[in-house]
Amino acid sequence: MELDRSIKFPDTDEAQDLVKWGLDSFHPAVALACSFSLEDVVLVHMAVQVRPDVRVFAIDTGRLNEETYQCADVVRRRLGVTIEWYFPKREDVERLEREKGLFSFHESLEARHECCRIRKVEPLSRALSGMKAWITGLRRKQGVTRSELKPIVRDEAHGGIIKISPLAAWEFEQLWNYVGHHNLPYNRLHDFGYPSIGCEPCTRAVQPGEDSRAGRWWWESPEHKECGLHINDNKQGCRTLQNQR
Repeated sequence: MELDRSIKFPDTDEAQDLVKWGLDSFHPAVALACSFSLEDVVLVHMAVQVRPDVRVFAIDTGRLNEETYQCADVVRRRLGVTIEWYFPKREDVERLEREKGLFSFHESLEARHECCRIRKVEPLSRALSGMKAWITGLRRKQGVTRSELKPIVRDEAHGGIIKISPLAAWEFEQLWNYVGHHNLPYNRLHDFGYPSIGCEPCTRAVQPGEDSRAGRWWWESPEHKECGLHINDNKQGCRTLQNQR
């Protein structure tokens, strides 16, 4: 979908203002990606204050924790949102597991990327089809692959649509403060040392002193800890829009 080049970009990096700008500028062709982490629950709450009919989508990889499903259902009921679930293509998952087993992602970085591509990246491409923008819960403090994250970029990996990360500058403590202040539900895994939550077999609790994404694909180097949903904006050609703001 072609973007309106006359769109005025905001002069603020305040999270609530960025959420409002994204929804006001692009609705109904904007959606909030939700994996039911602390970040995503905060964003859903911000978004429903602007538009109760905000589009929220989630990807069910088939390997999520039970706590994530429980959180999703509480968020759906408490915040009154409809969650658009996307699943991997059945035939691709069947082929992967038939040919390479249930834990091929442990064998190599390439094998892990293949699993993520089938279970996450391809469903995301369908979720973003026809969108002009999407909202994510990315933060700079989540790891080295996100340390230079900008709150607004043009997402060249998904057709040049606008990608908005309102919480880019937030600290983890700010998330907890927001959740507590508004009495929001959250994924119970956060209480057991999981600051970052993905698929069950690829996520563990972090140890004291480790960064927040140390528990994701813990057998890999920190610079590899992305699944393909979020390509590093500074190294993969997504240009920031600061000069257009």
